[in-house]
Amino acid sequence: MTKPSNLLQGTLDLLILRTIQLEPMHGWAIAQQIRLLSRDQLRVGQSALYPALHKLEQQGWIAAEWRISEKKRRAKYYKLTAAGRKALKVETAQWERLSAAIAMIVKPA
Repeated sequence: MTKPSNLLQGTLDLLILRTIQLEPMHGWAIAQQIRLLSRDQLRVGQSALYPALHKLEQQGWIAAEWRISEKKRRAKYYKLTAAGRKALKVETAQWERLSAAIAMIVKPA
């Protein structure tokens, strides 16, 4: 299992943006969705997740609002902004180039 500290710089931002692309989510749900979609290979702890969410919010890529969660608790929900949708496209393209380059080294033809 990969820990967030082992993820390449910027990868967590991409994972968060992609996770909330379809619907707003609170922090715990974002972490659980990343774990679920990675088939339990990636676990994002609070110590990595919340600073990343705060940074993305400061950049204007995500917006947050307080809502009542499905467990009837007050939670901050995060959603993608228009700038975040543009950033997601750029970040995804950069990730695809980087992962292709790494694959050329790891699995030479």
